This record gives sequence, structure tokens and C-alpha cells, in this order.
Amino acid sequence: MSSMFGKPRVSGERPPQSPLPECNVAILGCRGAGKSALTVKFLTKRFISEYDPNLEDTYSSEELVDQQPVLLKVMDTADQDGPGNCERYLCWASAFLVVYSINDRKSFEGCQRYLEILALHARGCQRRCPMLLLGNKLDMEQYRQVPSAEGMSLASRFGCLFHEVSACQDFARVQHVFHEAVREVRRQAEWNLPMRPLFISEERPCPPVATPMALPTHHSLATCTFNTLSTVNYKEIPSVAQAKLVTVKSSRAQSKRKAPTLTLLKGFKIF
Repeated sequence: MSSMFGKPRVSGERPPQSPLPECNVAILGCRGAGKSALTVKFLTKRFISEYDPNLEDTYSSEELVDQQPVLLKVMDTADQDGPGNCERYLCWASAFLVVYSINDRKSFEGCQRYLEILALHARGCQRRCPMLLLGNKLDMEQYRQVPSAEGMSLASRFGCLFHEVSACQDFARVQHVFHEAVREVRRQAEWNLPMRPLFISEERPCPPVATPMALPTHHSLATCTFNTLSTVNYKEIPSVAQAKLVTVKSSRAQSKRKAPTLTLLKGFKIF
């Protein structure tokens, strides 16, 4: 982490054999949207108004999001007037914050180009990374050029979350946006987990095969033959994250008596 941001926040000691899970967030937007101001505000709770627009760097901070520690890495990009050389963050980031200034319509129009590139990249690599559209400089409300409704409409069009903040005023709202990016990455990871259900087979001895019975033919109906088949019931045990109360259908004969109870997990039963 750069020395200009001071000492990184540390949530506590951890054993070296248990590294923190990482979440990489890239901050995108046109020059002057306030990307660096948001980065500094989040990392240091301070507001600094002047930056080198050509400076691009990546910073790290250990965060506690919903009582779960995470190593959050933030890339403060330095695109000049729009997307350029996007590969450096497209394949690196786990989530994207696309920032515009509410008092600069040109920066808002630039956000649309960023969102289009991100959507195209997601279709090409079949890997969806969460995107958050962020309207910055809420303290400049009297000079607003982009209504909130337009920001929400653009976010809805690309399926991303929408927030408006002020890098110079409200640290809590800025922190919430970064933590929300972590939550979205976690939700996406859980959604992509493969489902591997476990099946338990309960076989009952097959009763003696009955002699085929032929029904008498009435009024030219075709003769039907019935055989007795063995009954096999399957019970599906969901994974720990998906464990719920599950009712397993049984045969008609079994429903006349009390079905056995299978304890799946503490607090979860299958009847």
C-alpha cells in the first residue's frame, strides 16, 4: 500500500497458514469523476481534492464485512477520456465500481461505454463480475446535471447496483459501497458453487413375483397383464448451504405407517 495513505487497517492477528480471502475491486470512470478521492476516503477516512490524473496504483486493506474478514484490493485506474487498455483490469478484478460525477453529464455518458465493455467481456468469457454504478459528488447537488432517475435507469439496463455518495462528506456511505461490492462477489461465488447432492438408496426385498393375471375381456377391451415390481426409494441430502426441510414421497403402502426420520444435520431433518 502506498505511503500516502498511511498504515493499512488491520483487523487482528491471523495464523500464517490461514490467508484471508481476497476481493479485487477496480474503480473505473472518466477523469475528474472522483475515483481517487473515493479510494482515499475509503482507506483513510480523509478527503484530498487534488491528485495526479495520470497516477494509477493498487492498494490493499483488511476489512471485516458481515463479521467475515477479507483482503480488499482496490485498483484506482487512470483512464484519461474513456476506456483504454482495458485488459489490465478486466481479467484482474472480481467487481467493478463505475463512477461518474452527478454535476458532469459527460462523465455519465462515459460510464455507459464502460458498462458496455464490461458486459461484452462478461459474455465473451462467460464469467459475470458484479458491477456497481456510483454517482459521486453528492455534495454538489445544486449543480446536478444527471438526475438520480437516469442513474437508476442505466444501472437497471446493465443489471448492476446503483448508489450516490459524496467522497468529501460521508465516509459511512462510501464504506458501504465498497463492502457491498464484497457482498456481491460472495453472492456470485455461492451462486456458482456446483451442486453435488448425495443419494441414499433404500431397497426393500422384492416380494415373490406374482403369476401374471389376465383381466377378463369385456366389450372387446384388450387384455392387461400386471406384475409386482420391487420398490426403491431415494432420499436426497442437500449440501450444508442448501439444507432445508425436505419431504420425501413414499409408496402408498408406506404412507399407511409412520415413515422413518433421518437426521441430516443439527436442526435439519428429512421426514
